Amino acid sequence: MKILLIEDEQKVASFIKRGLEEQSYEVDQAYDGSMGIKLALRHEYDLIILDIILPNMNGLEVCREIRSHNTGVAILMLTALGTTDDKIIGLDAGADDYLAKPFEFKELLARIRALTRRGTETSSGEKLKVADLEMDVNRKTVTRAGKPINLTAREFSLLQYLLRHQGRVVSRVDITEQVWETSFDTGSNVIDVYINFLRKKIDKEHSVKLIHTLVGMGYVLKE
Repeated sequence: MKILLIEDEQKVASFIKRGLEEQSYEVDQAYDGSMGIKLALRHEYDLIILDIILPNMNGLEVCREIRSHNTGVAILMLTALGTTDDKIIGLDAGADDYLAKPFEFKELLARIRALTRRGTETSSGEKLKVADLEMDVNRKTVTRAGKPINLTAREFSLLQYLLRHQGRVVSRVDITEQVWETSFDTGSNVIDVYINFLRKKIDKEHSVKLIHTLVGMGYVLKE
């Protein structure tokens, strides 16, 4: 598995790179935003680990630029800015997950496994469908009424979870544990943000809405 690490603090970068390589990951490294973008667009990566505070351009700008060219690569943001609002800004820029510094390395590994698992646990040709929404799990494609929908890695994982549990109400706790494989502050609205991301891409242009909210209970995907 190939990872791009964009981090300007050399001690932190060396620590992460060494730890990942000990876990048999292949790691490329960039110390500023512009070099990170060049590497991200020049090579294929399974995951990008991206710091927010970088020389030349910040991580949010880097994330948006990468996303404008590549919607499929998983992006994990690392930053000392750890408030809920900071997380939402990062996710809104296109990140799939957000890990605040300082962090335990085993938590970083858990986040990486969760973000990249969708590419290794699928069976050939598997398709999930509700109404005119269809996901090809193996090809990592989503269409509605035949029109392609571009999703980030985290959006894809969330939609896949909802499709596998279509017709059933899933709580925010279910989603954080099964999709993020972690937990958030009870006051965090990260799940709501991602549900809104999916609604904009899946339901906005259609009269029949598929993603529904049950106040105080959770979400359900159904016709």
